Amino acid sequence: MFFAPGTILYLALFVYPTLSGFYYSFTDWDGLSPSYSYVGLDNFKTLSEHIVFRKSLVNNLKFMLAVVICQTVISLILALMLQRKSKLSAALRSLYFVPTILSSVSVGFIWTFMYDPSLGLLNGTLDKIGLSGFTQNWLGNMQIAIFSLAAVQAWAHIGQMVILFVAGLQGIPRELLEAAKLDGGTRLQVFLRVTWPLLAPAAAVVVSYTTIQSFKAFDLVFTMTNGGPAYSTEILSTFIYNTAFTNFKFGLASAGSIFFLMLIAIITWLQFRVIRTDRASYS
Repeated sequence: MFFAPGTILYLALFVYPTLSGFYYSFTDWDGLSPSYSYVGLDNFKTLSEHIVFRKSLVNNLKFMLAVVICQTVISLILALMLQRKSKLSAALRSLYFVPTILSSVSVGFIWTFMYDPSLGLLNGTLDKIGLSGFTQNWLGNMQIAIFSLAAVQAWAHIGQMVILFVAGLQGIPRELLEAAKLDGGTRLQVFLRVTWPLLAPAAAVVVSYTTIQSFKAFDLVFTMTNGGPAYSTEILSTFIYNTAFTNFKFGLASAGSIFFLMLIAIITWLQFRVIRTDRASYS
């Protein structure tokens, strides 16, 4: 009886919609009509030939790689700088964590203004310091728009990753680090041979969580560019949304969601395998 309320909510809000998505992915339902037809694998075939879907997949992979690399590397560097327990470190951790508190929609509106080519703070700052040659239409340039969004995504979530890395670093026995230093190890050698292998579990969590975040960045992309210009920032989640609620092709959108789910699962599994293998090679 104690488990019943939570179980009912889980079944109603997660299991049932997930199974419904699998079912509708094999139909031509438009989301409104009471009737629809079974089309088998036609939706998945349509996706494989859909130009916008292919572009959204490539954009999402670019976005994911940029976010994962920047967010992981920068958060690790900051965590290494802040691992010591002090009032300053605690204050800086709190400061870095502040953007995480903001909603993605708020972050999107803030950075849309920051990126504004005429009134934005970024171009204004570049002009003032004599780097006007680097000013850009950050969200209007098809070549860099997706990376501009990736920078915002990384900025908004680095604080979370710093906390995870700091927790992992503080769990490493100090005796091991001191022993490695006494044996003549340099800072780089100590990090590569001692710190990083013991930090691998935390790194695995950071990388997998960052990957999932980058694929679920619908609200940020929708707020800032809505997939434009010319689909250069369209990602899988915005493609699914527009297919379902703009074009009313719920069957095709459901097929895209199934592909989306499988892609995240495969990439996350591969990341865990690589990090575990890397850790095993050090040990």
